[in-house]
Amino acid sequence: MTRFSRRAVLLAGSGLLVGCSRQPEADPVHLRLATGPAGAVYRRIGGALAEHISEQVPGATVTTVPSGASTDNIRMLRAGEVHLGLTSLDALITSDGSAPGGLSAICRLYDSHLHLVVMAGSAIGAFRDLEGKRVSLGAHDSGTEFTSLRVLKLGPLKADGRNLSQAESAGALRDGTIEAMFSLTGVPTPAITELAQRHPIRLIPLDAQADGLFTAYPGPYAPAMIHAAAYAGVPATRTVAVPNVLLARDDLPDDLVYAITDTVFRHTGAITSAGRDGAEALPEAWQINVRTGISTASVPLHPGAAAWFRDRKR
Repeated sequence: MTRFSRRAVLLAGSGLLVGCSRQPEADPVHLRLATGPAGAVYRRIGGALAEHISEQVPGATVTTVPSGASTDNIRMLRAGEVHLGLTSLDALITSDGSAPGGLSAICRLYDSHLHLVVMAGSAIGAFRDLEGKRVSLGAHDSGTEFTSLRVLKLGPLKADGRNLSQAESAGALRDGTIEAMFSLTGVPTPAITELAQRHPIRLIPLDAQADGLFTAYPGPYAPAMIHAAAYAGVPATRTVAVPNVLLARDDLPDDLVYAITDTVFRHTGAITSAGRDGAEALPEAWQINVRTGISTASVPLHPGAAAWFRDRKR
């Protein structure tokens, strides 16, 4: 774990490193942010967050760390391999409703939707048809794997599960190596968008599974809809939504986390564009707002983030 100069953190968090020549030079703050696999929204939104935190928090440099996603990110955070990370709320909250020690939330970002994707000509027409089929459960240690295994257990169904990233899953589905793929991700997600633009696909409704998850695991799940405009040729489809949060290790200084929280909410528009041409490359980032950002269920806010939300109410 990187050690931080307390003076550097205080100056960075308060913005005093800018144009303050009388202050002694502070030690730089180097942070590592765990994101996700290729083809995933986590990879893109994590990159955008890293870029804007590096630009807006004086003295801070954020490097992204590719990962399997949620469960992998939690593991790296707890091991001290990274300082910040993205995760789905259900992968973080234990069966008794508590969150693991040593970690806290900076904020809720956006909601992921569970996709169950098949090719348009597939014989799979409903969730029950997954029995015995070759199905990607997402990358190992990902939020997709965590949630899809829960859904199959509640079924109960036994599928021939494969651990593939979103990009790998889309390729395998196209080539017929697998017959269906789960993906817990923002809407739209790059891997599925690219697949749908080249080959007709269908989304299998998961409304009954949403009700089952909501009943069995109160807190992180809610019924949701993947809208008709999300993917080419795919009608609106009922499913389940799971919030995503930006996590920090508890030992990150309060002032630094305060400055990071401020950057997330004051620069949402720039994070959404995530590019110099102003294109809306990250539409899911429009969900980031102060009203929902504080809603992290049983996961406590980091003291620095909590202070920022308190100051907003004054």
